[in-house]
Amino acid sequence: MNDPLYPRRDQRTSRRLRGACLALLWLLAGVAGAETRAWLDRSQVREGETVTLNIQTDQPGVAPDYTPLQADFEVGSPFRSDTAGRGVLFGVRLVPRRAGALEVPALRVGAERTPPLALRVGGERQDARGEVFLETRVEEEAPWVQQSVGVSVRLYFATPLLSGELTQEPPEGASLQRVGDDATGRERIGGRDYQYVERRFLLVPERSGPLEVPAPRFRGKAAPRFFDDFFGTDRTLAASGQPQRLQVRAQPPGAPQPWLPLRDLRLRYLQPPSAARAGEALELAVEARAEGASGAQPLDLPVPQVEGAQVFAERAETTERFVDGRPQLTVVRRFAVVPLRAGPLRIPGLAVDWWDAGAGQARQATLPDLELEVAAAAPGRALPAPDGAVPAPAGETTQALPATLAGSAEGAAWRWLALVLGLLWLATLGWALWLRARQRRRTASPVRAGPGVVPTTAKLRRALDTESFGEAVRLLQAMARPPAADLDEVVGRLADPVQREALQAMRRALWAGDGDPAGARLALRAAFRDGPRWAGAAAAGAEPPLPPLYPPARDA
Repeated sequence: MNDPLYPRRDQRTSRRLRGACLALLWLLAGVAGAETRAWLDRSQVREGETVTLNIQTDQPGVAPDYTPLQADFEVGSPFRSDTAGRGVLFGVRLVPRRAGALEVPALRVGAERTPPLALRVGGERQDARGEVFLETRVEEEAPWVQQSVGVSVRLYFATPLLSGELTQEPPEGASLQRVGDDATGRERIGGRDYQYVERRFLLVPERSGPLEVPAPRFRGKAAPRFFDDFFGTDRTLAASGQPQRLQVRAQPPGAPQPWLPLRDLRLRYLQPPSAARAGEALELAVEARAEGASGAQPLDLPVPQVEGAQVFAERAETTERFVDGRPQLTVVRRFAVVPLRAGPLRIPGLAVDWWDAGAGQARQATLPDLELEVAAAAPGRALPAPDGAVPAPAGETTQALPATLAGSAEGAAWRWLALVLGLLWLATLGWALWLRARQRRRTASPVRAGPGVVPTTAKLRRALDTESFGEAVRLLQAMARPPAADLDEVVGRLADPVQREALQAMRRALWAGDGDPAGARLALRAAFRDGPRWAGAAAAGAEPPLPPLYPPARDA
């Protein structure tokens, strides 16, 4: 039958193979692109208001292509920042060109693409305002106790500001903490262009009942206009907002513990492992994204209990940010799973209980189990025992020692090793001290010239080139006849004033801090290049600078 609704078997097989390949490619693309994300700082704005697009990726050396945004948005100057261990964060400020339901198109980032994002743009605000005013936006008017609530305070100003101070007092019965940096933007209100500075806070009610957030206040000074200085116009500005009244709901009976009120909680695997080998660790990374949570809340990812494997957990990494005027917490925790034997391995999926603050009911976020086939251990690789002990080699029978004996034997071995290392260290230290003392004795011992033995000029030159100034002085003391007692006597018995001044200059440079020792050493070398020139009897035993022209005749 050639009915196209019933193709032949080979055609069905081919289509199935093509479908499986397409599904596999789609799955691989999803996994590969899982590390590039995009989000807006708010999903609803007014016409003329600024919205920020954030893009995070772990691809090195890439940047987003913002060209598709220009159709529906005015694109500001992009910026980027490096996030510790989480890739690069790109951002750009957008101003919608029209009202209505807009779509931020998908953007290409290296080899990946961001998903399209929906943005609702309302009409321009028509309420007339002054040069400066304040607005407070609270995420939830009836939060649950200990629920993290986002509070945003915006300062609008239609004139440039020279200085200013924005204050927001904390309410009684709640904690108020400033988060992040101030965000800036612009908005058109009542036909007038305003700039704004938005400051964000995290409000956590500590008890149920009515709660009032005090009104924010601003006081500052505007930039002077052309005639303000001439007429003495005061450009001081002040504004106050409106207090916000909330009704905090108590923790319901039977709620899951620990108490975790959130707007949403999603779990996912980051690049789940596809292969495993006995005795080798595989990495399992789990991410939890909680909307309406802060780092102070007890969002803990438990350690999975894996039968037939050891699990080692790392410390969780947390990231806090504001999205759509609401705090968002991202927690990433990594686990090292070491299979103990070959065969099938099941890693149970994690489960976290939480309270849905919007729906007012308990929920549980779960992950599916992971099924892996563990290959046999590499040849010669020892597998860890389930209790963490080192397994015995094949063919040997061992008998476990009592814990006290095993501990004492191990402690005694460590004590002996520490004792041997300590003795070696002491011997090395003693040898170094002996060498230092020997060197000091060698340099400190005076030059003792025997009868008729006088240090030569060449030896003095070598001392001035490589030895210390004290060694050169000791040589000069020995070269004098009779030997000089100290440096002052050496200086007094020298006939050359240049040599005397060179010795005094070196003395001042070394011991009085007056002068340059290197320059003084050069002058000393030049002055004593041909040896010392003694005055009177001091030169009697000195080495003559030149041999006699007519040496005395020898007796036959």
